[in-house]
Amino acid sequence: MHLEIQQREREGIVVLDLKGRLVAGEEAGLFRDAVERVSQTDVKIILNLHAVDYIDSLGLGTMVMLYTRLRKVGGVAKLAQLNRRNLELLLLTKIDTIFEVYDDETEAVNSFFPDREIRRFDILAFVQQLKSEK
Repeated sequence: MHLEIQQREREGIVVLDLKGRLVAGEEAGLFRDAVERVSQTDVKIILNLHAVDYIDSLGLGTMVMLYTRLRKVGGVAKLAQLNRRNLELLLLTKIDTIFEVYDDETEAVNSFFPDREIRRFDILAFVQQLKSEK
């Protein structure tokens, strides 16, 4: 499945809605181009990964590139709505340690505003749930 990226703004924050597979080839290039365009003018980005069904190593590398690029200009990218498989992948590769991960987009948006209450994704509870299922 081809990667589709829709860009929109929510309360001054750029939201990139990804749909499909974030993998080597045309998809990673498309994602990299979108990130390059956005990070030139905006420094607050949310990657809504609700409709991403697969991420490979190059996809993960591209996400880390986004993180690095934004940090250089004082920006930040946060992740929202990952499916179970992609959450497991982030845990396995320890990429969850560089990105803030949120259950839903509203929580990710609220995290940019210090006066709002936020609820981050509870990675420890997720890992414990995985262990209990085995």
